[in-house]
Amino acid sequence: QPCWNEYLTTRIEQNMVVNCTCPISECRAQPTAAFIYSIISSEEIIAKYEKALLRGYVECCSNLTWCTNPQGCDQILLKDGLGYGAACSKCSWISCFNCSFPEAHYPASCSHMSHMTCAKCNHGFCWRCLKPWRPTHKDYYNCSALVSKAAWKEKRFQDYNKRCTFHHQAREFATNLRNRVSSISEMPKIRSLTFVLHACKVLEQARKVLAYSCVYSYYNQDTESMDVVEQQTENLELHTNAL
Repeated sequence: QPCWNEYLTTRIEQNMVVNCTCPISECRAQPTAAFIYSIISSEEIIAKYEKALLRGYVECCSNLTWCTNPQGCDQILLKDGLGYGAACSKCSWISCFNCSFPEAHYPASCSHMSHMTCAKCNHGFCWRCLKPWRPTHKDYYNCSALVSKAAWKEKRFQDYNKRCTFHHQAREFATNLRNRVSSISEMPKIRSLTFVLHACKVLEQARKVLAYSCVYSYYNQDTESMDVVEQQTENLELHTNAL
């Protein structure tokens, strides 16, 4: 029993207890939970063992994940049915389940989050392949992780199409909002809402420009002016979202 206790304690301390086998090389038998509980008497080691079991279970379930709050959170989240806007019930952090970026970033697509910059040393790198952003990455689609040219073209189209569709849907939202405000403004004892109606019209126009700027950017990616266009589009999107 002392030998087993030392062996299992070491395995637990090294986070190697899950799927560990008998120390005899020819034997592939795995110690059961009941056996481990009968051998280990330390409550601290047992607590580590139970955490290891839980961690192993979560990692094996494709529909489960840990909360990605960088400040630290031990909450387990169920991916199924957790659309955008659903927050961790413990810390309220909103995670992205489609990529390795730790925070929900809608309306930016997962591909937009590839260009990362270290806050400490300003080193730019690609989140997808972890290589320096310059000079190999002109944009996300130059990432070596996208090895297939066909996949490169397909992914690029899907990303631009997704952005364009979002802005068209947001434009419809602005139109519906303007119609609702317009009907309210006609009610008696309601102050003039002219400025709100004007804001809705501006919002509609901005979403229209943003939607078609996606089309323009898709077909003019290699032109010299694209850096300026992308910067202006980003600024417009920022202010439009605020509005």
